[in-house]
Amino acid sequence: MLDPEGSVEHKPSSSFPKVFLIPLAMLLAIAALLLLAFSATQQKEPDFYTFKVVNIRGKLVSLEKYRGSVSLVVNVASECGYTDSHYKALQQLQRDLGPYHFNVLAFPCNQFGQQEPDTNKEIESFARKTYGASFPMFSKIAVSGAGAIPAFKYLIDSTGEEPTWNFWKYLVDPNGKVVKAWDSTVSVEEIRPYVTELVRKIILKKKDEL
Repeated sequence: MLDPEGSVEHKPSSSFPKVFLIPLAMLLAIAALLLLAFSATQQKEPDFYTFKVVNIRGKLVSLEKYRGSVSLVVNVASECGYTDSHYKALQQLQRDLGPYHFNVLAFPCNQFGQQEPDTNKEIESFARKTYGASFPMFSKIAVSGAGAIPAFKYLIDSTGEEPTWNFWKYLVDPNGKVVKAWDSTVSVEEIRPYVTELVRKIILKKKDEL
């Protein structure tokens, strides 16, 4: 078709947007995938401090409050042959290193030999009055088998070590990762160097940040 000037009329081509349509869709798809990947990396990996537990008074509490400090997690019992030596040593460790950089976290358990038969109130009273226990204590629980609470399942899965008796001990670092586990026959004094070293690293790190 000729225009008034006698030249051929050219219609605007509609192919221009189509040329960029496919690459644009691909870019959007790639951006979406990158966003999903970034979101996945931002999700916090589970660690010991991500769990919630019930304290000895029956209140649901988050273990997050202990993040940044070292924890020695112990399944305690009031009527065990290891009770006296462990409670005394655990309280001494708490007194020497706690509570800002370290805490014993005591979880009463009646699974082994039925040696923690009392109520939470009685258990706490026994520990506080007999040994002056100042470390955090939690509600009586199961620490092994299908009924174990999630926090202890994490300890077991992380170490491959499941409690078979009272006073198993799990050392947790400031990031909530399990460092090592010991059974009932290992004394608290044998564990002390491991705890002290982790606490020392926390103190040195804080000094460097000043």
